[in-house]
Amino acid sequence: MDRDRDGSTGRIGRRQFLRSGFAAAAAPAVLHFAGAAERRRPNVLFIMTDQQTAGAMGACGSPWLKTPAMDSIAARGVRFERSYCAAPVCGPSRSSIVTGRMPHETGVVFNGGSIRPEIPTFGEVFAAAGYRTMWVGKWHLPESYPRRATKLRGFEYMPVEAKAYGLGADTDEPVADACIRFLKGKPEHPFLLAASFHNPHDICAWSGRKPEPHPDVETYPPLPANFAVDPDEPEFIKICRERTYYGPENTHTKAWDATQWRAYLRAYYRFTEDVDRAIGRVLAALRAVGLEDDTLIVFTSDHGEGTAGHRWIVKLCLYEAPVTVPLIVSWKGVTPAGVADRTHVVSSIDVLPTLCAYAGIDPPGGIVGRSLRSIIENPEASHHAFVVAEVAPDTKDPSFQGRMVRTPRYKYMAYARGANPEQLFDIESDTGETRNLARDPGAARILNEHRVLLAGWCERAKDSFRLPSG
Repeated sequence: MDRDRDGSTGRIGRRQFLRSGFAAAAAPAVLHFAGAAERRRPNVLFIMTDQQTAGAMGACGSPWLKTPAMDSIAARGVRFERSYCAAPVCGPSRSSIVTGRMPHETGVVFNGGSIRPEIPTFGEVFAAAGYRTMWVGKWHLPESYPRRATKLRGFEYMPVEAKAYGLGADTDEPVADACIRFLKGKPEHPFLLAASFHNPHDICAWSGRKPEPHPDVETYPPLPANFAVDPDEPEFIKICRERTYYGPENTHTKAWDATQWRAYLRAYYRFTEDVDRAIGRVLAALRAVGLEDDTLIVFTSDHGEGTAGHRWIVKLCLYEAPVTVPLIVSWKGVTPAGVADRTHVVSSIDVLPTLCAYAGIDPPGGIVGRSLRSIIENPEASHHAFVVAEVAPDTKDPSFQGRMVRTPRYKYMAYARGANPEQLFDIESDTGETRNLARDPGAARILNEHRVLLAGWCERAKDSFRLPSG
């Protein structure tokens, strides 16, 4: 069963924006649903991978990898196909996921930052509501794997017993082990268990090695249709391609031939399959202890991966592959099963209010995220009129930033400086982002509409980013 509504022109009028966009989310309300009293508050299993682009999952139709555990979550829930992270880099995105607010609000604009103390995490919100809250695995706000912490912004923190902590190959199975120990300990209801895995992030380390030919090269995934780089690409992105610090992986690919690029894709999908196996063990333990029917499962990733589109690898870029992430909401017998929502544009900042809505907890004031429960239960309901993503790719120059606005049909990117500082794509007809309409006089009206949306967003959200003059 797929939800696939169409007919949108992609234009966002002022009335529609005021009704259903981020503006409407400024004052969140508690949602009440018929039948909510029929079940006690659910346990919550929040599962997060690191650096998994939205399409890197069997349930999305990819023939190049097998992800039975992730697919099983999708088979019993609602998978959002237009799902975006708040920022395509670990720390900033994670800060947004756990708070429902954007990186410029949380104070985590670069990796290595900590969430502002006055902004609550969903661990603090759920703990205050009587949940036992547990975080297992990668945190990255700021430490990836805290060694001594017993409390972590509202969570009990279970240290991971690994031989090393730099790779998912070392940590993901121990993360699964720790989650299984927690579940087999028969935790008191209700609980919130966050299982934060590392892979497919290992592709970052892999990219620093020269890919070697493999005997079965003919089985490698093909290069994507948007593999070529636009010669008129924004200068901002060209500068990012040459950066040798804070995400230098694109400098490793300069001499790669087509086979090496395909080897990279193969490796990325294998890392994704590795983490899927670890997730499968946790799901099996949940079933074995008889908690599946009482547990809401939310699955996502902190950001995506370039996957060779525009010859880009890893993150720190606003093209589709690095900025889209899987997002699935699944509660056996409660959420619709096996649904792919292709209608609503959603964001990682929606995770916190969604968890609150299913648990019957008031979300914190001031968040810009919106609960997904209303559109899960009523697919005709409105949600965000658009979502925004932020990117700050240069730790030596905090003003070097970009912003993305994604409306139902179009995607607009603006960059702080450099030649050709804007991009506009009709994602409906150009999924690979190969035709930049920002240079097309025929798209001037649509371009200006999106400029207005971003300018208004920055003003309301107290975002200091300023659009390029044009």
